[in-house]
Amino acid sequence: MIKLTVMYPNTPDVKFDKKYYTNQHSQLLKELLGDSILSSNINFGIAGGSPEQPAPYAVIANLVFESMESFQHSFGANAESILADLPNFTNAQPQVQISEIL
Repeated sequence: MIKLTVMYPNTPDVKFDKKYYTNQHSQLLKELLGDSILSSNINFGIAGGSPEQPAPYAVIANLVFESMESFQHSFGANAESILADLPNFTNAQPQVQISEIL
C-alpha cells in the first residue's frame, strides 16, 4: 500500500482554516478520488517534542491507496484541481511524502 502524507509547516505567520479543510477540502478529495482512498486521517498539531514546544506542523494529513498506480490514476489525474483549492484554506507551502506501507 501507498501512503500520501501532506504536512503543513507551523510557521509564525501560518493561516489554516480547519473548518474549510475538514468540510470542503476533504469533501473535494472524496468526490475526486472516491474509492481509491482506502483510509485517511487529519492530524492537527498541538505540541512538539514536549507540551511546551510548538508543533512543527499545523496539520498533517494522510491518504492511503492500494498501490502507486491507484495513487497516480486518482490523485495524479486530479492534482491540478486539488492544488488549486489550497489558497482557500491555507497560506502554508505543504511538504509531501509518498511512503510504502509494509
